[in-house]
Amino acid sequence: MAPTIKELMSQIRARVKETTPAEVKSRTERGEPFVLIDVREKDEVDQGHLPGATHIPRGFLELRIEALAPDRKTPIVAYCAGGNRSLLAAEGLQRLGYENVVSMSGGFNQWRNEGNPVVVPQHLSEADRRRYSRHLMIPEVGDAGQIKLLQAKVLLVGAGGLGCPAAYYLAAAGVGTLGVLDFDTVDESNLQRQILHTVERVGTSKTESARRTLLALNPGIKVIPIEARLSSANVESIFKDYEIIVDGSDNFPTRYLVNDACVLLNKPNVHGSVYRFEGQVTVFHPPAGPCYRCLYPEPPPADLAPSCADAGVLGVLPGVVGLLEAVETVKLILGAGDSLVGRLLHYDALKAEFRTLRLRRDPKCRYCGDGVRFPGFVDYERFCANPAAVAH
Repeated sequence: MAPTIKELMSQIRARVKETTPAEVKSRTERGEPFVLIDVREKDEVDQGHLPGATHIPRGFLELRIEALAPDRKTPIVAYCAGGNRSLLAAEGLQRLGYENVVSMSGGFNQWRNEGNPVVVPQHLSEADRRRYSRHLMIPEVGDAGQIKLLQAKVLLVGAGGLGCPAAYYLAAAGVGTLGVLDFDTVDESNLQRQILHTVERVGTSKTESARRTLLALNPGIKVIPIEARLSSANVESIFKDYEIIVDGSDNFPTRYLVNDACVLLNKPNVHGSVYRFEGQVTVFHPPAGPCYRCLYPEPPPADLAPSCADAGVLGVLPGVVGLLEAVETVKLILGAGDSLVGRLLHYDALKAEFRTLRLRRDPKCRYCGDGVRFPGFVDYERFCANPAAVAH
């Protein structure tokens, strides 16, 4: 006579080792390496899962396990809702030759009931799926990538020539939180290149103008206007809540302050600059690449550092450079492609030519060099030819 389910599970328990949620938590806290597999169905996982778990439904486990754990000696912990399906899963893995696989007794339900941390995944709404449908078709983006974009927090330093196109396309791409930092008001001379602003908003705050335009484009994101002049007194408190800093500033004091804060806080600094018909883009993020001070340890004298207000800029040029900054930002959020860390992309509009230059980190840099202590912030107010300017 065939065994009952109860008898069968009893037989499997005699062959498969079990562990408790407390033991799994302890192994995680010790940093012990093991593969944690959630064998429940998708609708169950959507309600929450253990931190660090990989979801492979029970019915696909034997088909997909080799891609996740090619070494048969890999320590594996399987769990389900209550501990029965994970026993069957562990037994199946043992038949495939896995030598160190256990089932978590009590499963997800006991883990949660004991007050352990649970990750509740974010899901795209139907409105999100319609809006970002072209993203969802791209393998490098898909659902997971779009969720990363929606969860990302990006700060734009400057709502001017570079900040405007960068912010506009980051908002369109669905970057969930955009901070916009500027202290200036909209001037008629800005409208030649600063595409977030309009004639009706001349004289109003640039941050508020940017907020209105960005939310009109994508009401599903959060835009935080920060009307402030960046200084050593506030830079850390402003930067700390954002993952990526997009520098669209138009003066050396701000560029050095952005760089130094990003080095201190270990945040990527997506940097762009323009001058008449030329522009350049890079990503400063030591130690993978240099910081801004590796290239320019100190700012130049004021007469050698003209801003756009003094030197002029072709109106469409910041659009090119700002969009390249947006591209680099999206790549950093997605973890896709090769970023411009360690490389500088130079654009000459008159020649219609792009050139890529290699950048090396200076191991003796005072700010990001090997073993150096952060020397503190420096306010270079007197070094900018137009210290009232913040962004292109």
